[in-house]
Amino acid sequence: MGLSKTIWTNPTEFLRNQQPENPVLFFSPSALQAAARRFIDGFPGMVTYAVKSNPGEEVIENLAAAGVRGYDCASGFEIDLIRRLAPDAAIHYNNPVRARAEILHAVAKGVKSYSIDSASELQKLIELVPAADTEITVRFKLPVSGAAYNFGAKFGATVELAVELLKTVAKAGFIPSIAFHPGTQCTDPAAWETYIRAAADIANQAGVTIARLNVGGGFPSHRLNAVSPQIEATFQLIDRVTTEAFGADRPLLICEPGRALCGDAFTLAARVKAVRDDTHVFLNDGVYGSLTELPLIGVIDRMEVLSSEGDRRIGPLQGRIVFGPTCDSVDRLPGDVMLPADISEGDFVIVQGMGAYSVVTNSRFNGFGELQMATVLSLRV
Repeated sequence: MGLSKTIWTNPTEFLRNQQPENPVLFFSPSALQAAARRFIDGFPGMVTYAVKSNPGEEVIENLAAAGVRGYDCASGFEIDLIRRLAPDAAIHYNNPVRARAEILHAVAKGVKSYSIDSASELQKLIELVPAADTEITVRFKLPVSGAAYNFGAKFGATVELAVELLKTVAKAGFIPSIAFHPGTQCTDPAAWETYIRAAADIANQAGVTIARLNVGGGFPSHRLNAVSPQIEATFQLIDRVTTEAFGADRPLLICEPGRALCGDAFTLAARVKAVRDDTHVFLNDGVYGSLTELPLIGVIDRMEVLSSEGDRRIGPLQGRIVFGPTCDSVDRLPGDVMLPADISEGDFVIVQGMGAYSVVTNSRFNGFGELQMATVLSLRV
């Protein structure tokens, strides 16, 4: 899958002229760069991009052009990608569990920032990573709500362990920092306040002045019409609470958004294969394709339906069971999806906000999954 050389005005123009039989992801470079500038201008610290959410070369290149100078990488592949496309950028290797070969690869690539959440993984870094000018960030977790799912189920030290880890990092001669992740698609700014105050308490208990505080990802993309992400309010809260909690020892701040940067830069067009007995809608894309995330964190309701001629379907909304194209019964979007009653075979279902965890999780299961990408000036249909 690669970008088309033609730049289209909008998705409607492409669909009307090309009549694609496979799903299409429309990419707007201007939307991506605008999201990056929103973070760079508003966040009170360093903005890094979580590469895992969409590692497309067009994404990295446009973020770099917009001014993003740091990248959160989770693997050797992502490290190599950033070194090739943005060679002077800072790389934060923030997957807290790594094989020794992966650590050595990062060292060879000049990585100077790592995160950990366990004594055993910290010991690996102490053995393999030169301490001079290298940051080790202790990642901790709390039982807080407000996110689509809990990252703490897999990663993050308890507060008590984080205190001991931070002491060890400082004693070993590394630059000590703290990190947390409030959870994916976190729509409650108050979650950051709880974590920031806990981070200050960890540093105080450890007797360590930290260099930086990584407030994680979790910044939401726009998935639901009725819920607008409170990005600026979250920035302001983070700024205020960090000063209140740390006082004169206020650390530099880092954030690592993924979906909040790339999510709204892409729009999906999936074609209706069939409307079975006016009940079930079958699409040429599904949960084994670019819609993988929907069963995990819910349907995106920013949807429209266009006829094959590009005209908007305006019938009353009706709940439909929507299946993907594979011969697997779990290939179904969650719940009933509200679609126009006059939806028909050959129509295009347009889903906004599809830039995160879509391209990278798309598979070729059952022979489906051929995904085209087209560049557009605007994502408005």
